[in-house]
Amino acid sequence: MTGSRAAPRSAEGDSSTDDERWLVLDGRRWRRQDPSLPPEVAERLLSHLGRGRSGVRALRKAGQDPAPARERVGLAKHGLGERGTPWWEQDDDERRRRWLTALARLDELDD
Repeated sequence: MTGSRAAPRSAEGDSSTDDERWLVLDGRRWRRQDPSLPPEVAERLLSHLGRGRSGVRALRKAGQDPAPARERVGLAKHGLGERGTPWWEQDDDERRRRWLTALARLDELDD
């Protein structure tokens, strides 16, 4: 993708462009995290994501099933808006509910 073509508005108040929605690395398109995340929320979700990825590596190296760590990765990515319904298709309440639900479930994994 080159340039910054304006994408059609699909959510109320959303005027993001494709360049703001997607990151292209080595020809693969990855969804960017929701730019409306409060900084402290993004920090917590990114911390869970890092711990999950580290757990996947450690479990694989030990020859164990990485499924529990993958669950943490998936929940963090949903909370960040990188998976599930695209953040630009959600209203503010849906976005807030998405990250609060993800954080609550992630925090339960720590208990």
